[in-house]
Amino acid sequence: MAARAPEPISFMSKRFSGLLAVVVLASVAAVAARQSPAGGPPPDQSGVTFKVEVNYVEVDASVVDRQGQFVSGLKREDFDIYEDGARQDISAFTQVNLPIEKPEPLPLQATKAIPPDVVTNARPFDGRVYVLILDDKQTAALRSPLVKKAAAQFINNYMASNDIAAIVTTGGQVSATQEFTSSKALLLRAVNNFTGQKIQSETQARLDAYQNQQAVPVGPSNNTRKIDDPLDMERGYDARMTLETLTRISDWVASIRGRRKAIVFFSEGIDYDIYDFNKREASTVVEKTKDVIASATRSDVAIYSIDPRGLTSLADEQIEVSGGFPADPNSGLTLQSFNDSLRQAQNSLRTLSEETGGYAAVNQNDFTNAFTRVVKDNSAYYVLGYYPKNDRRDGGFRRIEVKMKKPGLEVHARRGYSAPRGRAPEKPKVPAGDQTSPQVREALDSPVPMSGMKLHAFAAPFKGTAPDTDVSVTVEAEGGSFAFENKDGKFLSDLEVSTIAVDYQGKIRGGDRNFVNFALKPENQGKFVSTGVRIGTRLHVPPGRYQLRIAAREGGSGKVGTVNYDLDVPDFTKDPLAMSGVAIASAYESRIATVKMDEVLKAALPAAPTAQREFPRGDELALFAEVYDNDPKTPHSVDITTIVVSEDDKTVFSTNEERQSSELNGKPGGYGHSARIATKDFAPGIYLLTVQAKSRAGKNPPSISRTVQFRIR
Repeated sequence: MAARAPEPISFMSKRFSGLLAVVVLASVAAVAARQSPAGGPPPDQSGVTFKVEVNYVEVDASVVDRQGQFVSGLKREDFDIYEDGARQDISAFTQVNLPIEKPEPLPLQATKAIPPDVVTNARPFDGRVYVLILDDKQTAALRSPLVKKAAAQFINNYMASNDIAAIVTTGGQVSATQEFTSSKALLLRAVNNFTGQKIQSETQARLDAYQNQQAVPVGPSNNTRKIDDPLDMERGYDARMTLETLTRISDWVASIRGRRKAIVFFSEGIDYDIYDFNKREASTVVEKTKDVIASATRSDVAIYSIDPRGLTSLADEQIEVSGGFPADPNSGLTLQSFNDSLRQAQNSLRTLSEETGGYAAVNQNDFTNAFTRVVKDNSAYYVLGYYPKNDRRDGGFRRIEVKMKKPGLEVHARRGYSAPRGRAPEKPKVPAGDQTSPQVREALDSPVPMSGMKLHAFAAPFKGTAPDTDVSVTVEAEGGSFAFENKDGKFLSDLEVSTIAVDYQGKIRGGDRNFVNFALKPENQGKFVSTGVRIGTRLHVPPGRYQLRIAAREGGSGKVGTVNYDLDVPDFTKDPLAMSGVAIASAYESRIATVKMDEVLKAALPAAPTAQREFPRGDELALFAEVYDNDPKTPHSVDITTIVVSEDDKTVFSTNEERQSSELNGKPGGYGHSARIATKDFAPGIYLLTVQAKSRAGKNPPSISRTVQFRIR
């Protein structure tokens, strides 16, 4: 018997409208401030949390049997933990056993991965946390390709689809940075922009100074005086910059609790002789190194150092030597000086890794074993949390020992940590006029998403009023995340949603806050729980690269959820032809209560745009996009086409319209494009929707397209 066709769902269907009373208050969100939470031990849980306690210590422990295999299923009572010989009370316990997920295979019709245009935290974060630090201060410019190659190898071959990573440089190259993301394309784009800035090596700089000295007679004596490093001040500054970056990043990711964090440090090592105490920065570099180790051990961060030069003897630098070395041994300059510098730099990498529980890959041409160890170390372990009985902030080293009560088990854990020094940092002041709750402010500042409240988000750039560009944002909160209070026959709750746009320099360039009070009739509360609520907003930001940080908090339960949305906002006036994002509305998803909708899209779509990309068979979809024509002076037409292609590379829907430049009255402008797509004949599976615009102006007419992937169930 043939399968029965699904009943079509259209925009004429009855929509959910069961809010008895809804009050929406919107205001521009101020800059999010870091705020420490209230005290108290965190509860037992298997997920990642984001609260920082200045006197809370976390230790990750790997437990193996006699065959070296990880032992799972252990409980809190199987462990004892000691600090400086004193037994501690384990207040938090988590087993972490993270899956290594591969990306979904590409549909047949796709030549490359289609970046999703929606994000969600419906599935709690269950991946590894990496920060790739590209040390431009300690990497020679000509060896930049080695760093790019090694970092790309790690991203492409060792990052799972459920992992997140950030890219940071020690010299502050903003084009080579990337906030936490799971997008390999964005990470690789940042890596590709990396350029080493390392100054001339100390040996080479001293040799050049010697050659200059020889060219200028200094008297009848033939004795060579001690040759100092002419770049000592700059070299010391660069060493400090590198070490301070490592400390800052370790402090930054300290807020991620219940999860081990890994810094993958691509560097040629600290090129500064810390053993020569006549050098002005020697003691400072030593202290900065201690600061890195102290911060990393406090924050449960392991540093994995990767020397991108591989197996090296600095032959490339020795080739540059001209004029030979001084004959006088008092000069301190010989061919061995190059090897001494190499050894010191590589020892600095070993120290940083070994003291933080990581691994240093130096003098290795193959990083396979190193990268494999990074993944293994950060995939299966136990997290033990405790509040130390010694809470003095004296900066002293606290020795940690983890013991197993069951025989035959071996545990590997860090050896200790350095206590903080001085007064606890004060809570930052809240900007005047900022009504954002402390919980949401803290959530917006979390390095990785939170899944307490289930959210879905969609964002699309549209041409705004110059010099800014508009970004339409839709946030959907799942109804099951709400805890209603039954009062006087009404179900009461509230929802706070804040959105901020953070640019590639870490600056907040725009934001919006919405606060919604709900009072539902009993017959509608059940519908709300099954469907949720949708809020739309529009931000105004300059063109550029952004991460939208969206946080929501439900008042009844106090649950908080966040999603991060990476978005390129183009300059729509730059190219002859440009296109906005593609907004999609669904007749089925229009049943979700929408308490606020983007005013521009309200007139263009039959319902609010949705942040879902999986629809039931028989649904009706509506799309809207704008095509911007910046060459209206020469009369021409623009063809705008929408096609939908199935997994087996068949076109299941297509439409075309022709627009005339005369519509623009001789000024740059745009054409609104809409289409309705009935899916009753679509088989379940993945589809690619492509909107393409092609101009007929000139011999080489411009064209542009946007593609959205969706699924029919």
